[in-house]
Amino acid sequence: MGFPSDLEIASAAELRPPAEIAGRLGIPEEFLEPYGRTVAKIDLGILTAPGQPQEQRAKYVVVTAVTPTPLGEGKTTTSVGLADGLAQLGKRVAVTLRQPSMGPTFGIKGGAAGGGYSQIVPMDRLNLHLTGDFHAITAAHNLLSALLDNHLHHGNELGIDPRNITWRRVLDVNDRSLRNIVLGLGARADGVARQTGFDITAASEVMVLLSLSSSLADLSQRLRRIVVGYTYAGRPVTADDLGAAGAMAVILKDAINPNLLQTLEGTPALIHCGPFGNIATGNSSVVADLVATRRADIVLTEAGFGADMGAERFMNVKCRVSGLRPDAAVIVVTVRALKAHSGRFKIVAGKPLPEELLAENPDDVRAGIANLRKHIQIIEGFGVWPVVAINAFPQDFDSEHQVIRDLCAELGVKCAVSRHVAEGGAGAAELAQALIDALDHPTHFRYTYESDQSLVSKIEAVATKVYGADGVDFAPAAASALAAYEKLGFGDLPVVIAKSHLSISHDPALKGAPTGWRLPVREVRAAAGAGYVYAICGEMRTMPGFASHPNAERIDLVDGEIRGLS
Repeated sequence: MGFPSDLEIASAAELRPPAEIAGRLGIPEEFLEPYGRTVAKIDLGILTAPGQPQEQRAKYVVVTAVTPTPLGEGKTTTSVGLADGLAQLGKRVAVTLRQPSMGPTFGIKGGAAGGGYSQIVPMDRLNLHLTGDFHAITAAHNLLSALLDNHLHHGNELGIDPRNITWRRVLDVNDRSLRNIVLGLGARADGVARQTGFDITAASEVMVLLSLSSSLADLSQRLRRIVVGYTYAGRPVTADDLGAAGAMAVILKDAINPNLLQTLEGTPALIHCGPFGNIATGNSSVVADLVATRRADIVLTEAGFGADMGAERFMNVKCRVSGLRPDAAVIVVTVRALKAHSGRFKIVAGKPLPEELLAENPDDVRAGIANLRKHIQIIEGFGVWPVVAINAFPQDFDSEHQVIRDLCAELGVKCAVSRHVAEGGAGAAELAQALIDALDHPTHFRYTYESDQSLVSKIEAVATKVYGADGVDFAPAAASALAAYEKLGFGDLPVVIAKSHLSISHDPALKGAPTGWRLPVREVRAAAGAGYVYAICGEMRTMPGFASHPNAERIDLVDGEIRGLS
């Protein structure tokens, strides 16, 4: 009999009541808003309520990874398995994760609840709607879009330049046909015709600003600052100018409350927000981390993609907002990822792994191990202790794991093999102990750049200090935009670099730890509501498309039971 599917494992789980899970973090039941029998929202009032903890007590750990293959290397499963492993050692633990987008759930990638015996449950609720936060974000975002076009229709009193509108619409479904559209066709009463498009909801600025908000008041202020476009005179037009921010805040007033779920072993899991990893922060919410770090011994939070992506933004953007500082970072690595970084294999989502990649060959691992070395250096560059987690697959060989252990020994870094997918928390025992040992070391946290540096120098700092580029080449339009943003008062904001997640560089074809390259910045945009400026390198798809046979074709409802969800 083969290994059961993720859905089969999750469906067989005996879930504890949310009040019991909340009690493990000392959260009183009065702060819970039940959503069915197995999920609850945590009232944000808990952060300021009299008698509730106001100071951080937990060790704060970010889980990141090497540069992933298109399959992902298991950060979520590792976060969950490690949390359960720490709980088995008597630690009060919480894990804070992003909510999955339904686009990938119905596409090739599938859901993001973890895998095997290291999952968040209920798995089906998590991957399908959960408590409706994504729908609220979609509605708030599109309300602003509707009010913008309504303003154009009724005379454009603000003098908005229709050719310089940056705000699009969003939908939480993969739909390539909506990437570029023309709206306002038909009769005069049907609006002003213009070209625009849709992004997936995870790419919405509303999503990322919700994730970075620390209170309802902060959320309201961020919504007011959203820039939707520019006037003919070059002045930014905001959501506040359009009178939209108040109504958007009303739509989002429940969505700002974090969601409480649990692991298969009953460890508390706070699931909240899901910003796009390529163009946004790729991290779960600030408020979930604030709730958890005031109550747990150890809080694990996952950052999207590799250390050059989600972890860099976690350090330079999220930590600036939250005021929290990481005590350690777990870097997830797989044998298959390092073999892929040798440049000898091509991994394609939805297709079987090459047979040659599955054969025992420590030399292939050694050929790609520069990528792991670079990610360790990235984490150490922030003054944070790294712990390397080898996410073990059944087809791995001990000789291949040994190559990774040898590098870590050379660098003086803790390393452990984890078999949490097959064995749950018990399979992460070695990793849990390695992390506990690493948490004894003091950290000397530092940012890559300071707030008072120019936007140009901030981008250059990330490119050279984090990615290892020789420098940055700014296209004329990007240089002009940066100069304009400085004049508009955005110069003190942090930066996000939108690039490929399949390479430390901007070019997905450059594997390992590339050197001798420069970062090309073709465009720069301001996410004023979220509170950062982002530089775009290469083509970024913010609305995915479906493959020829997506997961949606295999998902069904049979006798009231969900089938085919992965």
